[in-house]
Amino acid sequence: MTMIKLRDLEYLDAIEQHRHFGKAATACFVSQPTLSGQLMKLEEQLGLQLVERHRHNVMLTPAGEKLVVDARKVLNAAQDFERQAKNLLDPFAGDIHMGLIPTLAPYLLPHVMAPLTKELPNIQFLLHENQTKILLQKLDEGKLDVLVLPYLEEMNKFECYDLFDEPLVLATPENHPLNNETNLSLHHLHEHNILTLEDGHCLKDQAMGYCFSAGAKEDASFQATSLETLRHMVANGAGITLLPALATMGVSTSNNIAYLPFSEPQPTRKISLVIRPNYSRMQCVRKIVATIRQAVKGIV
Repeated sequence: MTMIKLRDLEYLDAIEQHRHFGKAATACFVSQPTLSGQLMKLEEQLGLQLVERHRHNVMLTPAGEKLVVDARKVLNAAQDFERQAKNLLDPFAGDIHMGLIPTLAPYLLPHVMAPLTKELPNIQFLLHENQTKILLQKLDEGKLDVLVLPYLEEMNKFECYDLFDEPLVLATPENHPLNNETNLSLHHLHEHNILTLEDGHCLKDQAMGYCFSAGAKEDASFQATSLETLRHMVANGAGITLLPALATMGVSTSNNIAYLPFSEPQPTRKISLVIRPNYSRMQCVRKIVATIRQAVKGIV
């Protein structure tokens, strides 16, 4: 059998992602006839139908769905091979695709990007913001290099490096009764309704875990899409919520909102750097971890 080409596997992967010959061809920077013709040759070579061709859409056959999983493993291995070769020339040069979640990225990046750029001047950091589940999937597929995320048990298949513990603080309207508590603890939230983010944000599960343990309730009348929406809801007297400490730094407390730290033991979320097992650029990873730890030291 003739050796299968990596390019043909890329075409198969693109078809699975886009379910459209034209869009898949554009993503692969080839013409539609080229992509379609090469997939037909691959099918002939394997003796299997991989693609169902319809007038308005395209999809993979059951055989195609199974083989595209292995195709991605081969493509990822080829990418790692290429990266490793470049690393032998300079392990501290090239692109690093870094994923972060929306409840962390805008508040952490101002503190760490300048130090990272200074310590790794030949690295280009390409930032990707999305929810945890999507970022972990892209990391597993080799589309991202490192993630900076709150640690979750589901990350145990990856390698994780602790960066820092970020406290959660209570955000209240400025005239709320809890503002008078001098030694605020979680049990003060008992029977209170808590404003939350919408489903899919890991911060919601972490924050509400603390709140439920204290006997608080989720305010089911509203779910925010971002921390900034939550902040505005609290400032307008709609309720109270838990916010990560970084999201409250550099923000004026005079806009009808108060940020109240909890006494020990504080509710926290553990921020970690996450990579695939056996990731090839470990020298660079170690430098990133050390730089972020130093950059946030004394801030949180």
